[in-house]
Amino acid sequence: MNKIEPKNVSAQLTYRARGNPPSTLPVAAISNCFPGLEFDFRNIWRRIFVGLVMHEARPQVVEVEEEAPDEFQTLVGELLVSVDGEQLWVPVTGPEAAGGPVQSLGFSNLEWANALANILQKAGEQVQCVFFDPDSRQATEVLLQVRRVFDEEGTPVGESGVLARDLAQPGELTQSLCSPWQNDYRECACYYWAASRPDFVNSETDAGGQTAGHNWLHKDRTPDTPKFYSLRQSDMVSYEDLFRNWEQLRFVIGGKDEE
Repeated sequence: MNKIEPKNVSAQLTYRARGNPPSTLPVAAISNCFPGLEFDFRNIWRRIFVGLVMHEARPQVVEVEEEAPDEFQTLVGELLVSVDGEQLWVPVTGPEAAGGPVQSLGFSNLEWANALANILQKAGEQVQCVFFDPDSRQATEVLLQVRRVFDEEGTPVGESGVLARDLAQPGELTQSLCSPWQNDYRECACYYWAASRPDFVNSETDAGGQTAGHNWLHKDRTPDTPKFYSLRQSDMVSYEDLFRNWEQLRFVIGGKDEE
């Protein structure tokens, strides 16, 4: 097989590595950065330790792999607090209310991609891991082997575009996404594309400066519907409506409802 040596950045970005679906290319993306419809990169951390399956966004054991030693079963539900001396949880301090005294607010886990960055250099090696049982308040130390992220043996980290086959099972890179967008379409209030929808529509302002209109998710919204902003669940498009009848959503064009 001939080695591809792109001469410019564009060529590197448009190259589809073996095993990657077309949706992983930037040209197929929809310009959102998180969580994304292409895949959820956090899932590569789930099987980063041989024998364990972690939560994709929280350092907690959710299950063990079939080939794992029986003693690993006791780790299910426990929190991973440190790896090879690197702390994954840090104390949080601050006021409980504005202007209040600074005090301890407990602990918070660090973001996986940053907390485990140094560990990736020890692929194939065993590292000392400390787990904490929130129920018994006991800590357990375990030696765990770090999996290699990329597929090619001998390839420097960062120079391969193919994920190791045992790092993610089929379907795992996308299993934590929305379904794929309906949940965020109804709830999310950020710049994620599924939330980029109107909120207050068909609005009219009277002579006294009072404005009335419709909630975009009001399921019986028509130009003749009395103008009031309802937040009652019975008035709003439900999750079931979105999943089963998303193609019947009403859209606002030029300030007027279209069937």
